[in-house]
Amino acid sequence: MTALVIVEHDNCEVKDATLATVTAAKNFGDVHLLVAGSECGSVAEAAATIDGVSKVLVADDAAYAHSLASELANITLSVAGEYDAILAPATTTGKNFLPRVAASLDVAQISDIVSVESTDTFKRPIYAGNAIATVQSSDTKKVITVRATAFDKAAATGGSAEVVSVDATEGSGKSSYVGSELSESDRPELTSAKVIISGGRGMGSGENFSIIEAVADKLGAAVGASRAAVDAGFVPNDYQVGQTGKIVAPELYIAVGISGAIQHLAGMKDSKIIVAINKDEEAPIFQVADYGLVADLFEAVPELEKAL
Repeated sequence: MTALVIVEHDNCEVKDATLATVTAAKNFGDVHLLVAGSECGSVAEAAATIDGVSKVLVADDAAYAHSLASELANITLSVAGEYDAILAPATTTGKNFLPRVAASLDVAQISDIVSVESTDTFKRPIYAGNAIATVQSSDTKKVITVRATAFDKAAATGGSAEVVSVDATEGSGKSSYVGSELSESDRPELTSAKVIISGGRGMGSGENFSIIEAVADKLGAAVGASRAAVDAGFVPNDYQVGQTGKIVAPELYIAVGISGAIQHLAGMKDSKIIVAINKDEEAPIFQVADYGLVADLFEAVPELEKAL
């Protein structure tokens, strides 16, 4: 069997989520990659060195510069015929275009898998991660999104895959790129950070996030937030960690003023070490925390920052 992994990238480098997806794809046998981008030669070169990859297909065209769902779906479908499985990370990009691929192939997508039991049987979380469903598919071609935090990352070096160019597909004409408004930060991205410190409703206001940002700067950490903090307007929604936000699994997750609602726990409970700071000793977050401090965050966090 042969699996095709759609590489997630920014036209400069391969995203870590792709490396985890390659690990999942190895369960199918031979692994090929598809790099669709614009002036993405460096991405193709990096993809070719990923351990366990035997071939890299490269579609280099301006149409793929911004990862529009319609264009990614079209190029994927143009090469899908020879593959038994098509996989992509369960990120905003993967969730955006891969359902189009599944619908066009008339198969059921298998979403957000956390384990490959066999080539037709997979495990995926349901009910905000409170239960794990075992799903078996009889479709001849599997279309799968992969929860990157559930798989080890494939080694980024050690491979020597063949690189093959493929022709760009004709544009769909149904959508076009207009522009982007991106927040810029010197801190690492949430989904790739090794340390994350998140604030919740207990922060009280957006201005108060400065006290956890001071800790983040000393730890080289990313800053996250609960849905309650985002809904209250304390921070932008790209800070949100949880079922309806970003799924993370850092080495260290510090939850400050977060009660521990189910939807938040679903996004961070796979973290290696969880530290909770909350003045409510009955807060659900303490049930998943490795270390808990029952204290006023406005006293504890500044003390932590001074100690660092």
